[in-house]
Amino acid sequence: MPNMRETFLATAEEIVNSDPDVAIVLADISAASLAEAARRHPDRVLNVGIREQLLVSTGAGLALAGLRPIVHTFNAFLVERAFEQIKLDLSHQELGAVLVSYGASYDMPMEGRTHQAPGDVALIDSLPGWYVHVPGHPEEARRLLLDSVPGDSRTYLRLSAQENAEPHLGVGLQTIRQGTRGVVLAVGPMLDRVLRATESMDVTVLYASTVRPFDAEGLRAAVAEAAGATGVADVALVEPYLKGTSAHCVADALVDRPHRLLNLGVRRDAEVRIYGTLADHDLVHGLDAGSIELSLKEFFPG
Repeated sequence: MPNMRETFLATAEEIVNSDPDVAIVLADISAASLAEAARRHPDRVLNVGIREQLLVSTGAGLALAGLRPIVHTFNAFLVERAFEQIKLDLSHQELGAVLVSYGASYDMPMEGRTHQAPGDVALIDSLPGWYVHVPGHPEEARRLLLDSVPGDSRTYLRLSAQENAEPHLGVGLQTIRQGTRGVVLAVGPMLDRVLRATESMDVTVLYASTVRPFDAEGLRAAVAEAAGATGVADVALVEPYLKGTSAHCVADALVDRPHRLLNLGVRRDAEVRIYGTLADHDLVHGLDAGSIELSLKEFFPG
């Protein structure tokens, strides 16, 4: 089965072939995969080379010209390197674009720190009015891309090498497992390992592939069903990027009721300088199923 990146590229080619108002902007990354689309549509499939600030600014210019730009490269270059252009050329001018990244937090560990961007969602979250999608399966990535192209929204679609076994194509917070002693919210590729970690626990497991806007009502409804005997809402947030990125959303959703929150994600206390494998980085950050299980069992009462 094609992975998320392959699925995105095939879907993007379908879109640009069928919709004359869509343009794709690349910075060398994936240019070879879209070479045929570029041959067919040389004015709408553009490769600016390794100039990521220009990548975003070109997308903004295409939006000003009335086109719907899909802008793609690794997230360390798309969000971190070109953040000023995202902030000024898109957000400040209220221009729409679909930014699609690949690389997640540490999908390419052998490339070193330059290709790691666990803070990308937090950076986008500092700007108002953005949609942020974190699919956990290629079919979710395809559906979210297709849904994002119509209109003029500012959308960030974060693709990853890590995937769940099955897609969950619903909207908002989806209830995957019902329990009575608290709520675990798994984002994107974290779902399968959260399900393994909570097999013996009486907790509700929620799933989100869209994290902005945050489904506050969905969380409140789940908490009401699983608050436990004390009435205190116990919520664990398991995110595949910087730990606590969505903590403020949970706090806002539960501002009128007592609650406890456990944040699991990419650690903030130190820079991880190892190369190794994806599994090595998961273990260091406590994001493997065994570490998640230990953290959740320490947090939830009983």
